[in-house]
Amino acid sequence: MIDDLLAGISENPWSLAVMAALVLGDAFLVVVPGEVAVTALGALAVVHGAPPLLAVIAVATIAALAGDTLCYLIGRTIGLERWRWMRARRVRAALGAVGDRLQRRTAVVLFTARFVPFARLAVNLTAGASRVPAPRYLLVAALAALGWAVYQSLVGAVVAALVPGGPVVAVVVSIVVALVLGLLIDRLLGRKTLPPAE
Repeated sequence: MIDDLLAGISENPWSLAVMAALVLGDAFLVVVPGEVAVTALGALAVVHGAPPLLAVIAVATIAALAGDTLCYLIGRTIGLERWRWMRARRVRAALGAVGDRLQRRTAVVLFTARFVPFARLAVNLTAGASRVPAPRYLLVAALAALGWAVYQSLVGAVVAALVPGGPVVAVVVSIVVALVLGLLIDRLLGRKTLPPAE
């Protein structure tokens, strides 16, 4: 019965739209399961042949870039002072350091933040507030979104291709693998994106 449900989800034309909405929401709220949706559809693309893996990657890339760009525009037009959590001394010190790094190493900071959910919002808001030039920001953010979408969807696809047991097992195992890899990436890269405050 669950296999039939997953087959129905994979063949439903709305599955990509729902995934896009989750990825877009993930740019603002880390509790929204954008990564999980991309990984699950990547697994279903291999198990059921639908939706096409390239479509999953393309839609996830566009949605991730849209979410990051909206955060950038909010930071550019509103700034960082409106959010109370960003006015804390430690957060201000960290965001100041991120702003300096964004000017010197835009690609490193944006790529790192795309893979660290808690840093993603702050870094994109800071990129806008610190006036990183829009053409440079959009180019790097687009490449980071593409890299992230390829990674997330391929985790699901590779696990589905290697793990026997049908679509349920493929989806569950691929999501667990993606979450574990995400936690490892958080630990490896998180400190480099947002330096510890004094």
